[in-house]
Amino acid sequence: MTREIKFESPSFSKRLKGMLGVDFYRLFHTPLFYIFLGIAAIIPAMVSAMTMMPDQNGNTMTPLYSNVWQIIAASEPLYVINSIADYANMNMVFIFGGIMVSIFIGHDYKSGYVKQLFTTHAKKQDYMMSKSIVCAFAMACMCITYFIGGTVGGLLVGYDTAVNAGSLIIAILGKMIMSIGWASLYTFLNVIFRKFFGISIASSFFFGTGILIIGVAAIVENLAIPTAFLNIFLYGSSVNACLTSNVVTLLVCALVSVAWAVFYNVLGTRILYKSDVY
Repeated sequence: MTREIKFESPSFSKRLKGMLGVDFYRLFHTPLFYIFLGIAAIIPAMVSAMTMMPDQNGNTMTPLYSNVWQIIAASEPLYVINSIADYANMNMVFIFGGIMVSIFIGHDYKSGYVKQLFTTHAKKQDYMMSKSIVCAFAMACMCITYFIGGTVGGLLVGYDTAVNAGSLIIAILGKMIMSIGWASLYTFLNVIFRKFFGISIASSFFFGTGILIIGVAAIVENLAIPTAFLNIFLYGSSVNACLTSNVVTLLVCALVSVAWAVFYNVLGTRILYKSDVY
Protein backbone atom coordinates (compact mmCIF):
# COMPACT_ATOMS: atom_id res chain seq x y z
CA MET A 1 0.00 0.00 0.00
CA THR A 2 1.48 3.30 -1.05
CA ARG A 3 0.76 6.62 0.54
CA GLU A 4 0.17 9.61 -1.65
CA ILE A 5 2.04 12.67 -0.45
CA LYS A 6 0.43 16.03 -1.23
CA PHE A 7 2.37 19.25 -1.22
CA GLU A 8 0.26 22.27 -0.51
CA SER A 9 1.21 25.59 -2.02
CA PRO A 10 2.03 28.20 0.64
CA SER A 11 -0.75 30.67 1.31
CA PHE A 12 -0.53 34.25 0.05
CA SER A 13 0.22 35.58 3.53
CA LYS A 14 3.06 33.09 4.05
CA ARG A 15 4.55 33.83 0.62
CA LEU A 16 4.41 37.58 1.16
CA LYS A 17 5.79 37.28 4.69
CA GLY A 18 8.71 35.23 3.40
CA MET A 19 9.51 37.66 0.62
CA LEU A 20 9.19 40.66 2.93
CA GLY A 21 11.63 39.00 5.31
CA VAL A 22 14.18 38.63 2.52
CA ASP A 23 13.69 42.17 1.22
CA PHE A 24 13.86 43.78 4.65
CA TYR A 25 17.00 41.78 5.42
CA ARG A 26 18.58 43.02 2.19
CA LEU A 27 17.48 46.59 2.91
CA PHE A 28 18.93 46.66 6.43
CA HIS A 29 22.17 45.01 5.31
CA THR A 30 23.00 47.32 2.43
CA PRO A 31 24.83 50.64 2.90
CA LEU A 32 22.51 52.15 0.27
CA PHE A 33 19.65 52.50 2.77
CA TYR A 34 21.76 54.31 5.36
CA ILE A 35 23.41 56.53 2.75
CA PHE A 36 20.02 57.77 1.58
CA LEU A 37 18.85 58.26 5.16
CA GLY A 38 21.90 60.48 5.62
CA ILE A 39 21.24 62.36 2.37
CA ALA A 40 17.65 63.01 3.44
CA ALA A 41 18.92 64.54 6.71
CA ILE A 42 21.85 66.52 5.33
CA ILE A 43 20.14 68.21 2.36
CA PRO A 44 17.51 70.21 4.31
CA ALA A 45 20.09 71.18 6.95
CA MET A 46 22.43 72.44 4.21
CA VAL A 47 19.64 74.35 2.45
CA SER A 48 18.79 76.16 5.68
CA ALA A 49 22.40 76.91 6.60
CA MET A 50 23.56 78.05 3.16
CA THR A 51 20.82 80.67 2.82
CA MET A 52 22.16 82.42 5.92
CA MET A 53 25.80 82.47 4.84
CA PRO A 54 27.47 85.80 3.88
CA ASP A 55 28.12 86.47 0.20
CA GLN A 56 31.41 87.75 -1.30
CA ASN A 57 30.69 91.28 -0.02
CA GLY A 58 30.05 90.09 3.50
CA ASN A 59 26.31 90.60 3.31
CA THR A 60 24.05 87.89 4.65
CA MET A 61 22.06 86.20 1.92
CA THR A 62 18.31 86.58 1.92
CA PRO A 63 16.90 83.55 3.77
CA LEU A 64 14.65 81.22 1.84
CA TYR A 65 12.29 80.79 4.76
CA SER A 66 10.82 82.76 7.61
CA ASN A 67 9.89 79.69 9.64
CA VAL A 68 11.66 76.47 10.65
CA TRP A 69 8.80 74.30 9.43
CA GLN A 70 8.62 75.70 5.89
CA ILE A 71 11.47 73.39 4.90
CA ILE A 72 9.28 70.50 6.07
CA ALA A 73 6.10 71.53 4.25
CA ALA A 74 4.83 74.59 2.36
CA SER A 75 2.65 77.09 4.21
CA GLU A 76 -0.25 76.26 1.89
CA PRO A 77 -0.88 73.89 -1.04
CA LEU A 78 1.38 75.05 -3.89
CA TYR A 79 0.77 73.31 -7.18
CA VAL A 80 2.71 75.84 -9.23
CA ILE A 81 6.24 76.45 -7.97
CA ASN A 82 7.21 80.12 -7.92
CA SER A 83 10.58 79.84 -6.19
CA ILE A 84 13.06 77.27 -4.93
CA ALA A 85 11.70 77.84 -1.41
CA ASP A 86 8.31 76.50 -2.52
CA TYR A 87 9.97 73.37 -3.84
CA ALA A 88 12.59 72.67 -1.18
CA ASN A 89 10.57 70.78 1.40
CA MET A 90 9.92 67.16 2.37
CA ASN A 91 8.65 66.39 -1.15
CA MET A 92 12.33 66.17 -2.10
CA VAL A 93 12.33 62.81 -0.31
CA PHE A 94 10.26 61.42 -3.17
CA ILE A 95 13.09 62.32 -5.56
CA PHE A 96 15.81 60.78 -3.37
CA GLY A 97 13.54 57.82 -2.71
CA GLY A 98 12.96 57.22 -6.42
CA ILE A 99 16.68 57.02 -7.07
CA MET A 100 17.16 54.67 -4.12
CA VAL A 101 14.35 52.38 -5.33
CA SER A 102 15.90 52.26 -8.82
CA ILE A 103 19.26 51.20 -7.41
CA PHE A 104 17.71 48.71 -4.96
CA ILE A 105 15.57 46.99 -7.60
CA GLY A 106 18.18 47.38 -10.33
CA HIS A 107 20.54 45.27 -8.24
CA ASP A 108 17.98 42.43 -8.36
CA TYR A 109 18.38 42.21 -12.12
CA LYS A 110 22.11 42.87 -12.29
CA SER A 111 22.90 40.22 -9.68
CA GLY A 112 20.64 37.59 -11.20
CA TYR A 113 18.52 37.49 -8.02
CA VAL A 114 15.30 37.90 -10.02
CA LYS A 115 16.08 34.93 -12.26
CA GLN A 116 16.69 32.73 -9.23
CA LEU A 117 13.63 34.10 -7.46
CA PHE A 118 11.14 33.46 -10.23
CA THR A 119 12.67 30.07 -10.97
CA THR A 120 12.36 28.77 -7.41
CA HIS A 121 9.54 30.83 -5.93
CA ALA A 122 7.57 33.23 -6.82
CA LYS A 123 4.40 34.84 -7.70
CA LYS A 124 4.98 38.03 -9.61
CA GLN A 125 2.40 39.84 -7.49
CA ASP A 126 4.36 38.93 -4.35
CA TYR A 127 7.47 40.52 -5.82
CA MET A 128 5.63 43.76 -6.70
CA MET A 129 3.93 44.02 -3.32
CA SER A 130 7.04 43.18 -1.30
CA LYS A 131 9.18 45.72 -3.15
CA SER A 132 6.48 48.39 -2.84
CA ILE A 133 6.09 47.84 0.91
CA VAL A 134 9.81 47.70 1.68
CA CYS A 135 10.62 50.75 -0.46
CA ALA A 136 7.69 52.64 1.08
CA PHE A 137 9.13 51.87 4.51
CA ALA A 138 12.53 53.16 3.37
CA MET A 139 11.02 56.43 2.11
CA ALA A 140 8.98 56.87 5.30
CA CYS A 141 12.24 56.51 7.25
CA MET A 142 13.79 59.13 4.96
CA CYS A 143 10.90 61.47 5.83
CA ILE A 144 11.84 61.08 9.50
CA THR A 145 15.54 61.83 8.94
CA TYR A 146 14.57 64.73 6.67
CA PHE A 147 12.42 66.12 9.49
CA ILE A 148 15.30 65.82 11.95
CA GLY A 149 17.84 67.42 9.61
CA GLY A 150 15.49 70.21 8.53
CA THR A 151 14.48 71.01 12.09
CA VAL A 152 18.05 71.10 13.39
CA GLY A 153 19.19 73.25 10.45
CA GLY A 154 16.32 75.72 10.88
CA LEU A 155 16.88 76.04 14.62
CA LEU A 156 20.62 76.60 14.19
CA VAL A 157 20.09 79.54 11.84
CA GLY A 158 17.40 81.02 14.05
CA TYR A 159 14.20 80.69 12.04
CA ASP A 160 10.91 81.36 13.79
CA THR A 161 9.29 78.24 15.29
CA ALA A 162 5.63 79.31 15.43
CA VAL A 163 3.34 76.66 13.93
CA ASN A 164 0.01 74.89 14.32
CA ALA A 165 1.37 71.67 15.80
CA GLY A 166 -1.59 69.59 14.64
CA SER A 167 -1.25 70.74 11.03
CA LEU A 168 2.51 70.09 11.12
CA ILE A 169 2.03 66.53 12.39
CA ILE A 170 -0.67 65.86 9.79
CA ALA A 171 1.56 67.23 7.02
CA ILE A 172 4.42 64.93 8.03
CA LEU A 173 2.14 61.90 8.41
CA GLY A 174 0.50 62.72 5.08
CA LYS A 175 3.84 62.73 3.28
CA MET A 176 4.89 59.51 4.99
CA ILE A 177 1.62 57.85 3.94
CA MET A 178 2.22 59.03 0.37
CA SER A 179 5.36 56.88 0.38
CA ILE A 180 3.35 53.74 -0.43
CA GLY A 181 1.96 55.30 -3.61
CA TRP A 182 5.33 56.68 -4.67
CA ALA A 183 7.14 53.40 -3.92
CA SER A 184 4.59 51.51 -6.03
CA LEU A 185 5.10 53.94 -8.91
CA TYR A 186 8.88 53.56 -8.75
CA THR A 187 8.63 49.76 -8.53
CA PHE A 188 6.37 49.83 -11.59
CA LEU A 189 8.79 52.08 -13.52
CA ASN A 190 11.69 49.80 -12.66
CA VAL A 191 9.76 46.78 -13.90
CA ILE A 192 9.18 48.55 -17.22
CA PHE A 193 12.79 49.71 -17.59
CA ARG A 194 14.37 46.68 -15.91
CA LYS A 195 16.87 46.23 -18.76
CA PHE A 196 17.80 49.94 -18.85
CA PHE A 197 19.17 50.96 -15.47
CA GLY A 198 20.00 54.54 -16.48
CA ILE A 199 16.53 55.13 -17.90
CA SER A 200 14.90 53.73 -14.77
CA ILE A 201 16.79 56.24 -12.59
CA ALA A 202 16.03 59.11 -14.99
CA SER A 203 12.32 58.24 -15.09
CA SER A 204 12.13 58.00 -11.31
CA PHE A 205 13.80 61.39 -10.98
CA PHE A 206 11.50 62.93 -13.60
CA PHE A 207 8.26 61.75 -11.99
CA GLY A 208 9.56 62.53 -8.49
CA THR A 209 9.99 66.20 -9.36
CA GLY A 210 6.29 66.47 -10.19
CA ILE A 211 7.07 68.40 -13.37
CA LEU A 212 3.99 67.03 -15.15
CA ILE A 213 1.59 68.13 -12.40
CA ILE A 214 3.32 71.51 -12.05
CA GLY A 215 2.92 72.05 -15.78
CA VAL A 216 -0.75 71.05 -15.75
CA ALA A 217 -1.33 73.27 -12.70
CA ALA A 218 0.16 76.26 -14.52
CA ILE A 219 -2.24 75.75 -17.42
CA VAL A 220 -5.23 75.20 -15.16
CA GLU A 221 -4.36 78.26 -13.10
CA ASN A 222 -4.28 80.44 -16.22
CA LEU A 223 -7.73 79.11 -17.13
CA ALA A 224 -9.04 80.01 -13.66
CA ILE A 225 -9.91 76.35 -12.97
CA PRO A 226 -9.57 75.15 -9.35
CA THR A 227 -6.37 73.18 -8.85
CA ALA A 228 -7.72 71.05 -6.00
CA PHE A 229 -8.62 68.25 -8.40
CA LEU A 230 -4.87 67.67 -8.86
CA ASN A 231 -4.95 66.10 -5.40
CA ILE A 232 -6.04 62.84 -7.03
CA PHE A 233 -2.45 62.47 -8.30
CA LEU A 234 0.54 61.52 -6.20
CA TYR A 235 2.38 64.82 -6.45
CA GLY A 236 -0.82 66.81 -5.95
CA SER A 237 -1.67 65.05 -2.70
CA SER A 238 1.95 65.31 -1.55
CA VAL A 239 1.80 69.07 -2.07
CA ASN A 240 -1.58 69.27 -0.36
CA ALA A 241 0.03 67.98 2.85
CA CYS A 242 1.10 71.42 4.10
CA LEU A 243 1.19 73.59 7.24
CA THR A 244 -2.55 74.25 6.99
CA SER A 245 -3.44 70.55 6.75
CA ASN A 246 -6.36 68.99 8.58
CA VAL A 247 -7.83 65.52 9.05
CA VAL A 248 -9.44 65.68 5.60
CA THR A 249 -5.99 66.25 4.10
CA LEU A 250 -4.70 63.12 5.81
CA LEU A 251 -7.67 61.11 4.56
CA VAL A 252 -7.11 62.32 0.98
CA CYS A 253 -3.41 61.41 1.18
CA ALA A 254 -4.28 57.91 2.43
CA LEU A 255 -6.96 57.25 -0.19
CA VAL A 256 -4.86 58.55 -3.09
CA SER A 257 -1.72 56.71 -1.98
CA VAL A 258 -3.54 53.38 -1.57
CA ALA A 259 -5.45 53.80 -4.84
CA TRP A 260 -2.30 54.44 -6.87
CA ALA A 261 -0.46 51.63 -5.01
CA VAL A 262 -3.17 49.16 -6.05
CA PHE A 263 -3.16 50.47 -9.62
CA TYR A 264 0.61 50.26 -10.10
CA ASN A 265 0.89 46.87 -8.38
CA VAL A 266 -1.82 45.34 -10.57
CA LEU A 267 -0.36 46.85 -13.74
CA GLY A 268 3.21 45.90 -12.80
CA THR A 269 2.16 42.34 -12.03
CA ARG A 270 0.48 41.99 -15.44
CA ILE A 271 3.63 43.25 -17.15
CA LEU A 272 5.79 40.75 -15.26
CA TYR A 273 3.52 37.85 -16.19
CA LYS A 274 3.45 38.81 -19.87
CA SER A 275 7.12 39.58 -20.45
CA ASP A 276 10.60 38.27 -19.98
CA VAL A 277 11.61 39.32 -16.48
CA TYR A 278 15.33 38.59 -16.77
